[in-house]
Amino acid sequence: MSTQLTVYTRRGCHLCSDMMQALERLRPELGFQLLDVDIDSDPELRSRYNTRVPVLAAGEVEICYYFLEEARLRAHLLSRRQPD
Repeated sequence: MSTQLTVYTRRGCHLCSDMMQALERLRPELGFQLLDVDIDSDPELRSRYNTRVPVLAAGEVEICYYFLEEARLRAHLLSRRQPD
């Protein structure tokens, strides 16, 4: 079962575009699902994240923000793997 990752973004954010592109490149190798959520579509999300986008999260766990921290992403995904 692959891990669902969420990227909280907003339209016109170049950092958001950069993170999404980097994640798309890693997705085939790391096997995660990716959801892009525009924070401006939800007042609660806009209040929570405002200028701190993009934010990469797995559920309630924030993995990184502004820039993709690939090492943190890999460590998070590795910690979620079930033993064979």
